[in-house]
Amino acid sequence: MSNSIQRLPVPYINNNSDIKKLEKANRIVAETFNEVAKYVKEGIATIELDKIAEDFILSKNARPAFKNYKAGENIFPYTLCISLNEQVVHGFPSDKKLENGDIVSIDCGAEFEGYFGDSAVTYAIGEIDEKKKKLLKVTEESLFKGIEQAIDGNKLYDISRAIQTHCESNGFSLTRELVGHGIGKKLHQEPSVPNFVPPLLYRNSYPNVKLMKNMAIAIEPMVHMGDKKVKFLKDGWTVVTADGSPAAHFEHTVLIDNGKAIILTLRN
Repeated sequence: MSNSIQRLPVPYINNNSDIKKLEKANRIVAETFNEVAKYVKEGIATIELDKIAEDFILSKNARPAFKNYKAGENIFPYTLCISLNEQVVHGFPSDKKLENGDIVSIDCGAEFEGYFGDSAVTYAIGEIDEKKKKLLKVTEESLFKGIEQAIDGNKLYDISRAIQTHCESNGFSLTRELVGHGIGKKLHQEPSVPNFVPPLLYRNSYPNVKLMKNMAIAIEPMVHMGDKKVKFLKDGWTVVTADGSPAAHFEHTVLIDNGKAIILTLRN
């Protein structure tokens, strides 16, 4: 989930106890995806996927991190964000059934003993066209290119630049209004992790912080087949592409380490 950042004085460096709980929270998220993925197919209503995810998270003595999450005056009422086709992020589960040719982005978070995990995947339903296949492929590739830069001693914009370069060189655009984030004792905390290198006048909003060992961040490219502009629907949450083009969203929570980031939400 991408949303408002809860400001902390500096990006938080986790100790060994923090890391163990972070690993558990994020393992629960990964296991939830393994379970939900069994049912992501043509004909299922997206609200059923939400129920499956909530039951699974609760069975692990964890809490759905998104349910009742508050941003301003808006409260998110579901366990999963489920976003179809032109919906970029934060879509509401509903009675709508998945159809052949759809792409569906699912974003899931869990809290375990006061620590948070967060991840997202975009799935193809049945047979999708070649343009959508490329969109999903490039979006996921860009996530891993960003993760490659998430190492001790690099800077935040190294992640941003890797994602932006790969997506734009393949003819796609990136959401500007929403970004990745630090994660740990809060679902959203410093630093903000943009999927693009901010223009000079906007860099105060997205400081180019030095990455340090044991920082945890959620990297989450949100990529459009068409223009980068988005609209926010009246529900206060759902973000859609302004031109109605399809969008994809992939996300992993990672721990900064020496030489190679540790992916905490790696799925089977």
